[in-house]
Amino acid sequence: MYVFSTSLNCMAQRSSRAPVGGDKDVLSFPSPLAPDKGATALDLVYQAADVFRGMEERARETEARAQSLCTSALERLRLAETRAEAAEQAQRELIVAAERKLQHACRALEQAQSCIEAQKDKLTAAELRAEVAEAETRQAKEALALVEEAIRKRLLCANPHADGRLAAVA
Repeated sequence: MYVFSTSLNCMAQRSSRAPVGGDKDVLSFPSPLAPDKGATALDLVYQAADVFRGMEERARETEARAQSLCTSALERLRLAETRAEAAEQAQRELIVAAERKLQHACRALEQAQSCIEAQKDKLTAAELRAEVAEAETRQAKEALALVEEAIRKRLLCANPHADGRLAAVA
């Protein structure tokens, strides 16, 4: 209560000294016509009460704006958290799908490598069979050449006039 009355006294002293229309930040009070100090004090109390009501109203408005900002920020934070969780879930699902595809690709690669190895083995076996067949063909040709030579020697030696007919057959 002491602070309030001291403030009122300071305000009363300022009002009596403040020039009319001077400083915009200073309240100017009309100078009393009559030296009725009780009415002046009561008027100052009303003016101070009006100032305090204005300050309280501005404080309530500021508090309401701050409350609104906090509520809005909290809602944005919740939305951001929801989006972050959704993004994390999507990322986890993508990772699982990618791992599944990678495993499938690895299995396919292993199968392809097995097929390639099997084809290489078949090719090697076919090449060996071809070499064996070529060797057998050479041996057969050599044997046939020996048989032809033996036939020529025996037939030529036995019938020297049949030379033309045997050459035509060979």
